[in-house]
Amino acid sequence: MTRHGSYKLGGDNPPKSTYYEQGKFGRMFPSLPPFATDNKQIRDALKELGKKGGIMDAKESMDVTANPNLARELIVNPALNASNPNNPNLSAGMTFLGQFLDHDITFDPTSSLERQSDPESIQNFRTPLFELDSMYGSGPGASPHLYDQSPGGEGIKFYIEEIPGAAAVSSGGFARFDLPRNNQGTALLGDPRNDENLIVSQLHLAMLRFHNAAVDYVKAEFGLTDPGEVFTEAQRLVRWHYQWIIVHEFLEKTVGKPLVDDILNNGRKFYKWRNQPYIPVEFAAAAYRFGHSQVRPSYRSNFGPTPSDLNSQVFKLIFNDNLPDGPDPDDLRGGKRAPSRFIDWQTFFDFGDGNMRPNKKIDTKLSTVLFDLPGVHGEFQSLAQLNLLRGLTFSLPSGQSIAKAMNLPVLDATDLADLVDLKLHLRTPLWFYILREAEVKQNGERLGPVGGRIVAEVFIGLLQGDPMSYLKQDPEWTPTLPSAVADTFRMTDLLKFAGIVAPL
Repeated sequence: MTRHGSYKLGGDNPPKSTYYEQGKFGRMFPSLPPFATDNKQIRDALKELGKKGGIMDAKESMDVTANPNLARELIVNPALNASNPNNPNLSAGMTFLGQFLDHDITFDPTSSLERQSDPESIQNFRTPLFELDSMYGSGPGASPHLYDQSPGGEGIKFYIEEIPGAAAVSSGGFARFDLPRNNQGTALLGDPRNDENLIVSQLHLAMLRFHNAAVDYVKAEFGLTDPGEVFTEAQRLVRWHYQWIIVHEFLEKTVGKPLVDDILNNGRKFYKWRNQPYIPVEFAAAAYRFGHSQVRPSYRSNFGPTPSDLNSQVFKLIFNDNLPDGPDPDDLRGGKRAPSRFIDWQTFFDFGDGNMRPNKKIDTKLSTVLFDLPGVHGEFQSLAQLNLLRGLTFSLPSGQSIAKAMNLPVLDATDLADLVDLKLHLRTPLWFYILREAEVKQNGERLGPVGGRIVAEVFIGLLQGDPMSYLKQDPEWTPTLPSAVADTFRMTDLLKFAGIVAPL
């Protein structure tokens, strides 16, 4: 759904010229200058900083020919994690929940790394609200291809498809499902980016099944029978419980509960608008890209038919650009359906059974797989280079200038000594600064003061700016769906309620 209006960018008293239509990107700190002038010298420095084999590369071995069990060894062999340590505070699934959240609020297919971009002129093709339009599309009436039109679905449940042959390679013969696809394998969903890799694809599927379970719950618990009324109430339950997870699980673990509580109780200091919220480029092009440093080089996607047998378990690199494309490549790229391409969520979220694996620390080291992105051709196959250049083309301020504007401690030049030769230690790209701040101030376990406040204020602000969110309609509300702990709701509760956690 699209909501129209205008809003105001900046702090408490931004200039009157900062008014834009709903859906645009904008700036939290419009008065701050760019960290650098866009020229060949600075571009060369950023390319050097983010290059494969450079200081941001964890330099893990990617030679699967020499070590066919590399994907597994990168998880079970601590010695291979020395340059890219695990994060004890965050489970592996939080990385992909973060990706799903990003796709719910932002989509910019138009900006270019080759030229400077004015964020105020760039359309955000996603409504900047946590309303799950990436999942619901335009609703059953306008997006009927997303919904199950059979008598069992009544046009208000999402249409999903069972994976042929998956039950035979699943623990306990548990049926496995996939996103619906056309005859060319393209997923039918509200945002094509949610099929970029197997994990976010299966997370999108989990959200579809969460809604379907909510439909059944509404019918059974509330006695509603009219399909329109059932859909509306199920959608509200799904959205509010999802929003609760965003605030009280994702944010609290990512920035720390004290900061979340401070913003909820004392208000936002820097992310403000008039009438309706916008997406700040300081958030979209820098702060919220912290998740790229959390990506593991490989994951255990599932336990196979015999979970107790290590050889039954399926380990794969997240990406491997050296593999030929095919119906079931030996990595976790999206857009594929095959019997073993499903997720056992016990690896990704903590069900208390000892099977959860952590993601990587928030720091300035990225997994080596991200320096050779699949499907990317031309000069830039390094995700680090792409992020650094995006900050330049959007004229983002330096991390130091934003820290000063927020009246927060500025990193000492000695904390950025590895940037001296590139002349970036005193005017550091915001994305790199936020990663290094997390590393220095929080041991990489959560975001630091600058990055944490930007992310938390935007997330909470988007919810407070949505007239249909629980924070706006009923800020004292607590979850009502079944959960392991009363008055709360976690991703583990969502996955159990959706009926997709296989017995091991």
